[in-house]
Amino acid sequence: MKAWIALLLVIALPFAVQVNAKEEDKEGAAPKVAYVNLVPAIVGNFGSGTHLKFFKADIALRVTGSEAEDKVEHHEPLIRNQLVMLFSQQTEASLGDLEAKEKLRQEALKQVQQVLSQEEGKPLVDDLLFNNLIIQ
Repeated sequence: MKAWIALLLVIALPFAVQVNAKEEDKEGAAPKVAYVNLVPAIVGNFGSGTHLKFFKADIALRVTGSEAEDKVEHHEPLIRNQLVMLFSQQTEASLGDLEAKEKLRQEALKQVQQVLSQEEGKPLVDDLLFNNLIIQ
């Protein structure tokens, strides 16, 4: 009987070591960085007066960890709404040059983080990237 127990331990020991090694790899590994693309692109109008201007923005949100990625995807409609509101308040001057676009990107990131902080208690989004920004 003791021989059988010893044999089972000898057979099972390598599997137990492999499981522990995999758990250590997961714990020691750096968190996964992911990009959540807001698809389809955000499209709307901005400005005032007789001629409305139009924008199209392809946006990606950088998050760390699969849990943050899932939560951001869950709140995507709210995020999209916040971004549409932000873009529609812009003027041609606030979208005209590179510095203005960078300020808009930073403001968009700030607003997305505020929305997620209200909903989830944490900002979750590390960065916001314009993959494409077209103004017409």
